[in-house]
Amino acid sequence: MTTGPIPPGAHRLLNAPGFQESIRLQSEAFLQVNEAEPRLASIFATQQRWLMAHVGLSLHFQGESGQEPEGLTAARFLQRVHLFDIASRNTAAAFLGEMQHYGVVTQRPDARDRRKRYLLPTPITLAAIDTWLRIHLDTLDRLDGADRVARFDAAPGQIQHIQPMIADGLARSDVIRNPSPDFSHFMWINNGFLMTERFFAAIGHADAATDRFATSMKSMAQVASGLELSRTHASRKLREAEATGIIGWQDVDGKRSLWVARSFVEAFLYVQAAKLAIVDAAFAACIGEVSCSGNPALTSA
Repeated sequence: MTTGPIPPGAHRLLNAPGFQESIRLQSEAFLQVNEAEPRLASIFATQQRWLMAHVGLSLHFQGESGQEPEGLTAARFLQRVHLFDIASRNTAAAFLGEMQHYGVVTQRPDARDRRKRYLLPTPITLAAIDTWLRIHLDTLDRLDGADRVARFDAAPGQIQHIQPMIADGLARSDVIRNPSPDFSHFMWINNGFLMTERFFAAIGHADAATDRFATSMKSMAQVASGLELSRTHASRKLREAEATGIIGWQDVDGKRSLWVARSFVEAFLYVQAAKLAIVDAAFAACIGEVSCSGNPALTSA
C-alpha cells in the first residue's frame, strides 16, 4: 500500500460502498476518451506529462481569472514546473514545444510587448480538461447521489477557478507524486496511465486464495491495442511487472487471461481516492457543494 499523507476525506471515499465499481466505470470512461481523441489523451498518459499539463492549464486559467497578472508563458511554465520539481527544464521545454507542434496550445503576442508570447490552450484542449473534470465529478456524484455535474453546468466559467486548485493539490500531494511501486511501475512509460486504466476496467472478482484479481484481458496485443505503444515495449514492461508479481497470466478452462495483484488494485484505488478528494475539495470551495469526501454517511459500517 502507498505510504504518505492522504488528502483529507480520501479515507471516506476509499470506504464508500461501491467505490471500486465506481472507479472501474471511471476507467472505462477514460478509455472511451482515448478512443475518441487519442492524441489529446496521450498528453495525460504519463505521470510527468499529466502534471505538466495541469500546471500549464492552471497558469492559463489564473491569468484569465485575474488571479495572476499574466497567463501561460514559456518562462512562467518552466518556473512553475521547476518549483514543483516535476521535470527538468529541458524536459519541460520539450513538452511545451510538442504541445505547440500538435496544436494543443497556440501563441498570442502581447498587445503592448510584441516580444512576449502568451500560450493559449486551443478549444479542443479546453474541451479535454472539461471532460476530465466532468468524469471525476460524475464519479463523486455516483458515490453520494449529489448533482455536481449539474451544478458545474449551471456555473459557466468556474473551471478557471477549480482547475488551478486541483493542479496545486495534485502537484503537492505525495500520494499522487509518489505512489506505491505496484502502481508507479507503469507511470513513466508512454500511455502507461491508460494501460493501468485498461487493467482496472477489465478486473473481475478477487481470488481470496491467491490475492489476485482475474481480468477479461486475453493477450499482450489486447493490452497494447490503441495505446500508441509498441507490442515489444509493452511486452517488456509487462514481463518486468510479471517478474515482480504485479501481474501474471493464468489458464482457466483452457483459456489464457491476465490477472493483477491485489496490491496493484489497492494502490490504484488509493491514488484515485486521493485525486478525487482533491477534485471534490476544489469543487466545494468554488461552487459550494457539500463535499462527498467529507460526508460521514459514506463511511461503510
